[in-house]
Amino acid sequence: MRQFELVERVRSYDPGADEDALNRAYVYAVQKHGSQTRASGDPYFSHPVEVAGILTRYKLDTATIITALLHDTIEDTDATAEEIQRLFGDDVARLVDGVTKLTRIQLQSDQTKQAENFRKLLLAMSEDIRVLLVKLADRVHNMRTLHYIKKPEKRRRIALETMEIYAPLAERIGMAEFKTELEENSFAELHPDARDSIVNRLKFLEEQGGDLVQRIMGELNQTLAHSGIQASLAGREKSPYSIWRKMQRKDVAFEQLSDIMAFRVTVDSLENCYRALGVLHAAYPMVPGRFKDYISTPKPNGYRSLHTGVIGPERHRIEIQIRTAEMHEVAEMGVAAHWSYKQDAAAARALTEGRQYRWLRELLEILEHASNPEEFLEHTKLEMFQDQVFCFTPKGDLIALPRGATPVDFAYNVHSEVGDRCVGSKVNGRMVPLRSQLNNGDQVEIITNPKQTPSPEWERFVVTGKARARIRRFVRGQQRGQNVELGKKILQQAFRSEGYDMTEKGLAGVTNRFRAEDVEDIYWMVGEGQLSGHEVVMAVYPGLKMAQKVGSMVSLVKGLAGAKKKDTEGTHHSMPIRGLIPGMALHYARCCHPLPGDRIVGIVTTGKGVTIHTIDCDQLEQFSEQPERWLDLAWDTENDSQHHVGRINMVVANEPGSLGSLSTVIAKNMGNITNLKITNRSADFFDMIIDVDVRDVRHLVNIIAALRATPAVNSVERARR
Repeated sequence: MRQFELVERVRSYDPGADEDALNRAYVYAVQKHGSQTRASGDPYFSHPVEVAGILTRYKLDTATIITALLHDTIEDTDATAEEIQRLFGDDVARLVDGVTKLTRIQLQSDQTKQAENFRKLLLAMSEDIRVLLVKLADRVHNMRTLHYIKKPEKRRRIALETMEIYAPLAERIGMAEFKTELEENSFAELHPDARDSIVNRLKFLEEQGGDLVQRIMGELNQTLAHSGIQASLAGREKSPYSIWRKMQRKDVAFEQLSDIMAFRVTVDSLENCYRALGVLHAAYPMVPGRFKDYISTPKPNGYRSLHTGVIGPERHRIEIQIRTAEMHEVAEMGVAAHWSYKQDAAAARALTEGRQYRWLRELLEILEHASNPEEFLEHTKLEMFQDQVFCFTPKGDLIALPRGATPVDFAYNVHSEVGDRCVGSKVNGRMVPLRSQLNNGDQVEIITNPKQTPSPEWERFVVTGKARARIRRFVRGQQRGQNVELGKKILQQAFRSEGYDMTEKGLAGVTNRFRAEDVEDIYWMVGEGQLSGHEVVMAVYPGLKMAQKVGSMVSLVKGLAGAKKKDTEGTHHSMPIRGLIPGMALHYARCCHPLPGDRIVGIVTTGKGVTIHTIDCDQLEQFSEQPERWLDLAWDTENDSQHHVGRINMVVANEPGSLGSLSTVIAKNMGNITNLKITNRSADFFDMIIDVDVRDVRHLVNIIAALRATPAVNSVERARR
């Protein structure tokens, strides 16, 4: 696009635009990028010009268009932020600084780099949403030219990043066209065969149906006109990516999809939206579960419309969206509608900072609680990716949550402190478990206790990034103290086994070697399993021979176990395991399901404390070369008041009453079924896995013996996986 063409585009919708500033920005970008070229061979300055051209379609203000022209100058040329501020003013300088990919810090992986870049983008766009508009237009143009990049792995990485980050961001700010184009171009790179297949089938249907879309639109228009409703209609097939995603979600073939056509009905008033809906529901059978009212409960991005599915003209199942012209403008332009040249900048900023963009503030809160960029990226994807359910507080305030959200997610959405202190919940006036999934329209009341703290168990069922980040932060703090204590004991034994006394002065001298901030960090790394005791000893006393290492490690494990045993035998506590530090985090391995009565061993596991295995567990082979992670443990039967999970494999006759028989037998033998999964089903038998709460191995053996005597049970044995 030539200079005068870009200026004329802006002047066509904003006659008062600063033509001189636009011309200067165009010339500045051309001069700075000079002879640089893109992968396609085109001059590099063609890219910022095209990005600016994309944004003119949304009638954005002059500062945003100039920012698009300059957005790569600081990163890729000798331009400076001070120079841009002097030439184009504070507003443009701030926006360019927000969009610029800042000087790369030394990062460890592509995943870390992606997360760090996204973190910077989020911080920049929280100051001004126009930063995101320019960034999205930049990504749209890059995806249009993705095929020029020669390396397939690089193309795939860019497409995956676009699909996982930029398309959801476009959806969150209501930029429907950006979202669709980004998804389609990413889909073409990531799943080319699937896309080609769907495109070919759509072409075949179009050829078979002829002018089907026009015929359906004509009948819908006639139906509405008979009732006195004037409307304009538009019809389209759904995009290949949205069709493929639906096929994946519902696990159906293309031929089984019946609503691949969508029609938009635009009317002149809010009242006529509901009148049109009534007319269409009266004329055509409604598809149950397909009606959604986004007018009374708008999406978080401000989208408003009525959606319904009907068996429409010629018995075709179709989706219909009903909205006003104003709603349609917001649906197509999203936040750009507020930032157009017609809007006062202060008013637009106030609007975008309102409730509609609360999700942006929540992402910033996740940023505060995440321990590293990768964790932030993980939680952010959770926050952006999922469909919505709308719930209400007892006062009637609307809370939008991802589908599958629980009362704990709701509590954290209300306020972080409410989430931390949550002890119970009422949904529609009835007490429900905290892991219950919420549905549209539920009224949720959270019961709190000032003494409550987040439970690590919550992380298993929460779905919002905000809740998960907050819970993990608390758990990390709790586990750190346990790991520091364990690490200190391990190091004391390691030094003693080599004939030395451990001193903090000696440890302080090797903190840099292990990238630790202080001595406590070294204790924590050893306790978590990131470092072995002998690695630290060898760092403090590098003169020790490697030959001593293996022998001393054996004595370390034995000595540590003995020290812990002495500790635990002298005190009464609730720990069911002898040989562990009181209060230390422990987990029972899911591969072997150890029970009191089994011989057991502990493995120090990174981030999880100690994992308990049976001595004959197959998984122990992978730790055979790491003796420093083994702990010699035993059950403390005197202090063990817990119930433990025993897992059994069963084959049960497929006949009425079978499940009732086996559950009765288990109950009579004082067992409690906590989980049941049918792994295979045939005409004659069910294969199933059952988890049962038991006291010990003897208790489980008694239950298995009773089950074997039950006629409905074909076979039963203890599961080892």
